[in-house]
Amino acid sequence: MPSFDVVSEIDLQEVRNAVDQGSREIGTRFDFKGVDASFELKEDQILLTGEQEFHLQQMMDILRQKLVKRKVDLACLDPQEPVASLNAARQEVKLKQGIDSDTAKRMVKAIKGSKIKVQAQIQGDQLRVTGKKRDDLQGAIALLRDEDWGLPLQFTNFRD
Repeated sequence: MPSFDVVSEIDLQEVRNAVDQGSREIGTRFDFKGVDASFELKEDQILLTGEQEFHLQQMMDILRQKLVKRKVDLACLDPQEPVASLNAARQEVKLKQGIDSDTAKRMVKAIKGSKIKVQAQIQGDQLRVTGKKRDDLQGAIALLRDEDWGLPLQFTNFRD
């Protein structure tokens, strides 16, 4: 039976490259001269550190530009509220990967409500869609692409 998987993944190597490029740009920009500002990539988050919230906003713009150049979808970013103290400001940007169960349930409900003759199953942090006809599967892909799910979607393992 033809099937495909719906996943939400980001290329962590490209994110690491974008963070490195952003760090280099901070070192060369005039408005960051003498400012203690840095990017730090941890497992599933990026930590922005600066002296003021203004610096964090500038750093966030730099990070977004670098990620777009490296073809990383910005929907995977979940910026948290900045935390500012007297001489430092910090902001965490979480990286969203995988489809959470609530979103997966909404996707299954949307597929079933569309009357396309396919079945959708939740398998961990991904969704498997199977059907008898290839055209039905392509209709399901189009349906999922049209809606905004709040995270980047990729369609993998398309099998006949």
